[in-house]
Amino acid sequence: MSAPTVRRRRLGAKLRALRGDLTLDEVAERSEGGFIPSKLSRIETARSAAKAKDVDELLDLYKRLGREVTDELRAALVTLTKDGGQRGWWHSYRGVLTPVYEDLISLEAEAESVSWWQLGVIPGLLQTAEYAREIIRTTAMSEAVETRVDALVEVRLARQAVLTRESDPLTLWAIIAEQALRSTTEDPDVMDEQLGRLLSMGRRPNINIQVLRSDAPLHVGQMGSFALLGFGPHADLDVVHTEGLTSALYIEDHDKVATHRDAWQRLSSAAESVEATADLITKIRNQA
Repeated sequence: MSAPTVRRRRLGAKLRALRGDLTLDEVAERSEGGFIPSKLSRIETARSAAKAKDVDELLDLYKRLGREVTDELRAALVTLTKDGGQRGWWHSYRGVLTPVYEDLISLEAEAESVSWWQLGVIPGLLQTAEYAREIIRTTAMSEAVETRVDALVEVRLARQAVLTRESDPLTLWAIIAEQALRSTTEDPDVMDEQLGRLLSMGRRPNINIQVLRSDAPLHVGQMGSFALLGFGPHADLDVVHTEGLTSALYIEDHDKVATHRDAWQRLSSAAESVEATADLITKIRNQA
């Protein structure tokens, strides 16, 4: 059995919340299809993947019982069942990507928004090919990663399609520490091109970029970078992604996600405005 994915855990947690004080046996008795209690338990605990028809059946039952099941919620939860039923473009890189990275890519493809705080580097969704290559090489701490640099650069660039797709492009709001903009590379053209990309992408209606200046007072962001993936009105489906040198993890607990959301708001308030940020990026680029 494969390890539960983030999306499967999110689906299970929401279905468990909708069940409320009903027992598994009571759900089985009231469901039109005669749900087996053990099957529902495995879905709620993310030990088994759910099928769309299973989710629809459960939501029909919960709606009849007075639970708040909107069309938007149904669509969001059914989308979460696609993990085992549809293959994304990233599946062709399975020999290159970790399961956690695959989860991130799939969540980015489905999220409505990403609110990103980045302390040391440019966010991956905004990186140029050469900047991505330098970052991946610099942070590679094993030969296994070093041999996959080209493939990882391809993946990073392919992820960015969510920002420019014709239908419902992802909304990205990135807050970047000034120090990330002033990093140097062996080839000065790499940073020049990267800063130019920030300026061009920042002009897109679905992308906002702010810079938190290096002389800002001490702030919560100094505890580390994170990205909050949002799923519209269903805040209980939101998830936080954090990444370190050798590992990455997801924060799914509602209260902890809310804490990160509050932290991001504080950082946004402390950062330069979108307009002032464009001026600052231009200034840094001209000084290089």
